[in-house]
Amino acid sequence: MKHGIFKKYFFGLAVIVVLTLGIMSLFLFVNYNSYLSKEKNTELKGACNSISDFLADSDEENEYESFRATHFVMKNISNMINCDVYVTDKNGKIIICMCEEYEQNNSCEHTGQVINVSNLKSISSGKERFSTVGMYSSPRYVAASKVKTDNSNIGYVFSSASSDSVKALINKSLKIYALCAIVPLCIMLLAFYVMTYRMNKPLKQMSEAAYAMSKGDFSKRIPVTSDDEIGELAASFNKMTNSLSRLEETRKSFIANVSHEMRTPMTTIGGFIDGILDGTIEPEKQNYYLNIASNEVKRLSRMIQSMLNLSRLESSEFVLKRDSFDLREQIFNVVISQEQRIDEKKIDIKGLDTLPSVTINADKDLIYQAVYNLLDNAIKFVNEGGYIAFDLSVDAAGISFSITNSGAGIPRADLPYIFDRFYKIDKSRAASKNSMGLGLYIVKTIIKNHGGTISVSSRENEFTSFKFVLPL
Repeated sequence: MKHGIFKKYFFGLAVIVVLTLGIMSLFLFVNYNSYLSKEKNTELKGACNSISDFLADSDEENEYESFRATHFVMKNISNMINCDVYVTDKNGKIIICMCEEYEQNNSCEHTGQVINVSNLKSISSGKERFSTVGMYSSPRYVAASKVKTDNSNIGYVFSSASSDSVKALINKSLKIYALCAIVPLCIMLLAFYVMTYRMNKPLKQMSEAAYAMSKGDFSKRIPVTSDDEIGELAASFNKMTNSLSRLEETRKSFIANVSHEMRTPMTTIGGFIDGILDGTIEPEKQNYYLNIASNEVKRLSRMIQSMLNLSRLESSEFVLKRDSFDLREQIFNVVISQEQRIDEKKIDIKGLDTLPSVTINADKDLIYQAVYNLLDNAIKFVNEGGYIAFDLSVDAAGISFSITNSGAGIPRADLPYIFDRFYKIDKSRAASKNSMGLGLYIVKTIIKNHGGTISVSSRENEFTSFKFVLPL
């Protein structure tokens, strides 16, 4: 992918990390520069105060000796903190310098120069810490203090230091920071790359699988390699793929079954009618074959009616026609309608005579159809001479109805899909029973429309039990 999620996510994280480190570097530079500047200014201010105190306390009677002693102190302090130190008179004229030339000649190129007194006052008050005061053309760290004797200002001590040393220290610190940041930055980028790749891989596989599904290929599955949200998404995607695969198989099977189921009676009906019309079927046998054709027409009608009922139940415009009626009476009516089939298979009916009378408010016709479909399903698959048991009860959970039949039961693998539309456990057997695999799906839809639930339990070669619960 040209602009895939992997590239976007990885480069997005990389930009965030680099910006974060850049902001940290800027923050470090600003604060470190401020700290070093303050320290340097404090250092220069301390030097000025020491020299001004020395001058104020000097009791040298000889002015020359006094200047020599002051120069000695200034020179040592200058060498100690790497700065230039000058003493000016109260008018700002330099009278003592810390340089070697002054030590030898009692004068130098700096003596006689005049520094603006207003600047010295501003510096001594702490208002200026970085300035081009005096003979310096570029800004430097500066500090000044007054020299007072008997509360009278006799001059100023002025100190200045280049900012190059501070800049060099900051640059060195930033280089160390950069070198130290490269290793964790590379580790983080590598970790982000691996994490992003691992997160993106299932998504890419899902995209490929989804594309394959759009082409009709449902064979692809996503490996579940984690138990986080991505793993859950992959598992859900696989479940969805399985469901779609089963739906596609069901659809194909449904089309094949419907085609077969409709073609067979249509062929039979057409053949018999053609035989009657062209005289192939003798007149005395025509009623017999017309009966067969009539039964086939009824079977076609039932198939079409099932599909129409399903379409109606699933329609968004469908509305229940609720009414109050006795559920036990409804169950009796369904059982009586199937009495002939029950007798033919010698089925033992259990629990019907002990069912309690329960009044419910529901769609009477739909509940009849739900009970009918469940009983029809039980009669189809109960073993010869087996039993069908009924149970009806009311509790806090709602109104519960169950129907259980003996027989082969439902395989465990088929239980999760038993209520799916068009699903058949044994397709060959189901076809012989004139089933389309819609009966249980219709029951589930009816119960769901009533706000209820339906479930199934089964044990192979023993029993199958369906139970639905309707709200009170």
